[in-house]
Amino acid sequence: MSELEHLLRRHLTDWRSGWSMGSFGAIAEFHQDRDEPAAVDDSFALTRATRRGAIRIRRASVDGIRAVAYETLSPKRHRWSQAVALCLPAHAARRSERAVLTELGPDDEAIRGVDRTQILFDMGLALPQCDFCIRTSDPKLLGALRAGLGRSLFEHDNPAMPAILKAHPHRVALTNIGRVEVFQKIGGPDTGGVSPPGPHTHLLPKLLKSGRTHSANAPIPKGFMPVGSLHPGNPVIGPLGEEKEFEPALHAEFQELLSKYGADGSAALKQRVIAALAQGEAPGSSAGLSSRPARTSVRLALRQERRRAEQAGDVALARRIVAWQAEFEPDDPSADEEDDAPGH
Repeated sequence: MSELEHLLRRHLTDWRSGWSMGSFGAIAEFHQDRDEPAAVDDSFALTRATRRGAIRIRRASVDGIRAVAYETLSPKRHRWSQAVALCLPAHAARRSERAVLTELGPDDEAIRGVDRTQILFDMGLALPQCDFCIRTSDPKLLGALRAGLGRSLFEHDNPAMPAILKAHPHRVALTNIGRVEVFQKIGGPDTGGVSPPGPHTHLLPKLLKSGRTHSANAPIPKGFMPVGSLHPGNPVIGPLGEEKEFEPALHAEFQELLSKYGADGSAALKQRVIAALAQGEAPGSSAGLSSRPARTSVRLALRQERRRAEQAGDVALARRIVAWQAEFEPDDPSADEEDDAPGH
């Protein structure tokens, strides 16, 4: 078993870890609750399903995956997000890029056996690295979908999109490393205007129009495309985005991933900042901190060290960190920051 396969297998059984597959503007997420029963639990096949959703990572694809660990800044100055992008070379990541609603037939590869007779439809979003699909056996919805075949879902008189939003079919994100399936309702009027907790999907036409394959803040290597992401348990943000006490063990675990799979040297730069703080150096005394990526790494290190200092009751270190933050944190905290869900 490769090191990456071992990592993926371990996180599939960790309820704190989330997963996503898709592209910029269309993504399917798989999340679990603590002690949530699994309907399918096959660690050898890198497959897991609950009553709310499912994920499969094809073992045959793992050797071709390049893992890229990274962190992003939250608009809230005491928080940050983290992810491991699962990337393929661009030529190996590409899918069909269908631009119209297309019927694909029974979903023979569905993770749960009960879903394999349902009919799969590509929504026609023309995503480079993901076929974003819906799956149903509902006769009324099947009729509406077949009436809209060969057309864009976003045409104003296409009956398919209103029917989809009303019926809440399964959503299935297909990539060249596997799939994520979501069984819960689509976020909207029927869910109080928000995505339901646990597995859910996001479909954002404005982001789709950008034609990008990923967020600009994700340091994806040139020539690669992210086709999925692992979101290990966050040390300061709970599963529903809530505040929580700093968890040093979760933070240390991700710093190891950042050292191993980080693509931009951020781990080494953060260590320089931590050493400078420990030695009582003045803010910005270390050279090479002027570029935006470098300043982002500095801000991440300061936020993380401040949470650690506050938990340990180290008042002197916390004061030094505040002095550094006065120089490196912008007056407008949302000026160049992401939300709390990198890759979405």
